[in-house]
Amino acid sequence: MDKVKFFKCLADKSRLRIIKNLLKEPMYVELLSEKLDVTPSTISFHLKKLEDSGIVHSQKEQYYVIYHINSDLFNSSLIDLLSDENNKNDIENRRAEDYKKKVLDSFFEYGKLKSIPVQRKKRRIILEHMLKEFEENKEYTEIEVNIIIADFHDDFCTLRKELVSEKLMCRDKEIYKIK
Repeated sequence: MDKVKFFKCLADKSRLRIIKNLLKEPMYVELLSEKLDVTPSTISFHLKKLEDSGIVHSQKEQYYVIYHINSDLFNSSLIDLLSDENNKNDIENRRAEDYKKKVLDSFFEYGKLKSIPVQRKKRRIILEHMLKEFEENKEYTEIEVNIIIADFHDDFCTLRKELVSEKLMCRDKEIYKIK
């Protein structure tokens, strides 16, 4: 939830009136318009803002779209709403996952690695992706490792060395294992 958007929504008198009415019971646009003596288009505008901020949600029932208050949000304490830790972690994790996906989409085509990334961070993402093909606690010969890597890219020697140098795999006397 975007907390800034949430509190901005609460800073509008018309939206507070809508929320107050929806706390009593779920309603549709025309009913809210009638109760608040405001045009349906104005109510719709404010409901869209409230829905975007997560304060209300809508549900289609027969011919009407009924708006409901997000009761979980209103049952939260102000301290919970102001706490930023979970939100920061979620945003950072989502950004990291988006970045990984972007890198994988850029460097892979039909499951094959188009080129080995020069940038270490991108190369690490590629190597971690390839590592998913290996089983934990299983020992592999160099030939077995090469065969698995060759499915991704022809330069399996470089990629195998990178897996070891990045400490994603360990090598002991021609035997490889995931770390």
